[in-house]
Order: sequence, then C-alpha cells, then structure tokens
Amino acid sequence: MAKGGKKAAKKAAKLFTIGYEQTPAKAVLDELEQAGVKLLVDVRAIASSRRPGFSKNQLAAGLDERGIAYLHLRGLGTPKEGREAARSGEFDRLHKIYSKHLKTPQAREELDELSALVQKSGPICILCYERDHRHCHRQWIAEIIEDRDGISTENLVAPQV
Repeated sequence: MAKGGKKAAKKAAKLFTIGYEQTPAKAVLDELEQAGVKLLVDVRAIASSRRPGFSKNQLAAGLDERGIAYLHLRGLGTPKEGREAARSGEFDRLHKIYSKHLKTPQAREELDELSALVQKSGPICILCYERDHRHCHRQWIAEIIEDRDGISTENLVAPQV
C-alpha cells in the first residue's frame, strides 16, 4: 500500500513548459501565476533577449514580484548549431543536435537537477523562446522528465501580442 501511495504522490507532481515568442512579458508572467508555478527554470543557452522583460535579470525581477523563483540551467540550452537549425525550420536536425548535447556531462547533471526540483519543489515551469513546444528543445526535456519520473507535463500558452 505504501508503494502505491508513493507512486500516486509522484503522479501528482507537474511540470509546465512555456515559450515567450510573440508574447509580452506581462502575459507570460500572468500565465505562470495563474498556473500556480513556484519556480521558473530558464533552459535557454543564452538568457538574454531583445524582447523587453525576458533577459535574465528583468525576468527574474518580474517573477520575484509575483513570488516565483528563477533558475537558469544553461547546460540544458540548445547549442548554437541547434538554434541555427531551429531558425531554419530544420527540426529533425535540431533534434539530432540536441540529443547529442543531452549526453554531455553538464546537460546530464542539469537534467538530474531539474528532475530533483520537480520532485521536491512546487509546480515548476521550463521556459524557452519558441511559442510552439513541438518546435523547441523544451519538449524533449519535458518528455525525459515525464518518462523518468512519471510526471505529467502541461504546455502553457500565453496570449499573443
């Protein structure tokens, strides 16, 4: 019985994902707050943006105002050649590049860190740029956490500009 209870508790954990493409910072922050997110994990290789409110310090400050913590896991970001493939719409190439990247020591360590955080910290959301999670590396991160830990994932979508 205790085993089943533990498994049920694991299933209750949730991982969200969100992309901020074509979305104002306030809309993303509102979406995170409404979902009850307690920690936003930034999985961009480079945590800067031309979009107002999405560079690392601005984003962390906006989240802090809403009681949401911020963590940047750079090692889970897409390498430069993967970002170039994504911009070119070469999603199969992106997947191949990112799959290889996930085997690096830093990526494996940060994936383990994310997995542990999902298990023990309130609702967590991983953030990247692409609006459509199917065209973003965060989809593969979420799938790994789902498979590894039995976590359900929900892809949040904030209203566009």
